[in-house]
Amino acid sequence: MHNSPPPRLAQSLRLFAAFAIFCAIHAPLLNGAEPASASAEAGDGWTLVSRSAELTIFKRPRKDSNIHEVKAVGLIEAAPLVVKRVLDDTAEYPRFMPYVTESRVISRDGDMIIGYQRVSPPLISDRDYTMRVRTETRRGADGGTCYCKRWEPANDLGPAEKSGVARVKINEGYWLLEPVAEGRRTQATYSLYCDSGGTLPAAIVNVANRTAIPKIFEGVRKQAKLPKYSASK
Repeated sequence: MHNSPPPRLAQSLRLFAAFAIFCAIHAPLLNGAEPASASAEAGDGWTLVSRSAELTIFKRPRKDSNIHEVKAVGLIEAAPLVVKRVLDDTAEYPRFMPYVTESRVISRDGDMIIGYQRVSPPLISDRDYTMRVRTETRRGADGGTCYCKRWEPANDLGPAEKSGVARVKINEGYWLLEPVAEGRRTQATYSLYCDSGGTLPAAIVNVANRTAIPKIFEGVRKQAKLPKYSASK
């Protein structure tokens, strides 16, 4: 006769099983060797995670935390203004942002919005959060306009926590959109420091944060091709 494991042990076994699946799926990303020059290339403590023709991903440790910051840099075949319009269109996020099932603006004040999102990642329960997002503009070195969208938690300004949905309390980052090729293309930098909440080990959170990035860039690139975001609007 077999006895069932205690609930805490059973939960740990499920989490480690999930982690094993993540590692199996994303082994090329996790096991790629980092060249000795990677840290020097990135600077400011960033080390190279992966590089492809479309995207370069970095990570760095965060003081007093087991969760890493991640950063990705890649080209998007659209002007910065077009990419900004894609990112501003939060109501469409469930159509092109990975795992987003609900996204809505709670309030808007000039270049700042308070927005709520709910996501359904694989293998774990739904997560949700409310964010304060500010958009900044500046002139680039070539005279073109750069856009930076920064976000930080604002859960006190959004819906109350829901049963069965883990509340994300650490979620900060930015999109930096810089013009290249005479403004016809965008060098996009995406940075994120996020703890997805619940009882997930930091190792799983770090893997999930990194492996979602290519999907995010892919979604934005496809969306930016739609005529409704055209720079001539």
